[in-house]
Amino acid sequence: MTFSICVREEYVEDGDEHLRFGVAVTTRLAGVGRLCPFASEDGAVATQSLVNVDLGRRGLEYLADGVAVEDALEALLAADDGRENRQLHGVDREGTYAFSGEECKPWYGHRVGENYTVAGNLLTGEAVVDATAEAYEADREGDRHLAERLIDALAAGHAEGGDKREELSVQSAALRVATTEGDDGATEPAYNDLRVDATESPIEELQETYELAVRGHEDAMERYEEAYEDDEMAESG
Repeated sequence: MTFSICVREEYVEDGDEHLRFGVAVTTRLAGVGRLCPFASEDGAVATQSLVNVDLGRRGLEYLADGVAVEDALEALLAADDGRENRQLHGVDREGTYAFSGEECKPWYGHRVGENYTVAGNLLTGEAVVDATAEAYEADREGDRHLAERLIDALAAGHAEGGDKREELSVQSAALRVATTEGDDGATEPAYNDLRVDATESPIEELQETYELAVRGHEDAMERYEEAYEDDEMAESG
């Protein structure tokens, strides 16, 4: 099921060190966001090819229990009768992992870099995975939100040919970003969890959705930030 990227980044907020995890995916089928991308404050996982959604869900559960990503995903694959039809990759707080079963549909493969993984199947070629990885690497130290940089990485892979099934016009894309800041969700930016479920231009529409979500978040925070701060003070008091 096409191609995806998982990343881990360190950053500093209000003098405290944190981690953020991101995953983004696109395919020539509808609704990829409900199947493939998983992210939490413990890591990011993508499950694809002949999808087993349980690999993503349980992968995050294992990471939350403190199991290393390599051990967690290997254990899940070892118990999966469809292992050779799967692609599974991800990152946790310290490591990376990527697997492509021998029965995935060509072209298929993966790439593991410093704090990130990329994998794809049914692609026009290896250049798709390479372009996705290199686009992320080129701007990994940038000031832009991770969500936007993940969209750029998908766009680079798509520009190299992406999913080879041109006869399938309905496509989709999705991204998720999670951090170790422990936000309760009330002010969590919507642009960190976005889906475009059915369209003929998934990357462009994901970018447009991201831009609208950023604007909406900024407008809401400008209008309601004082109320949020008052609530936090009341809870701490």
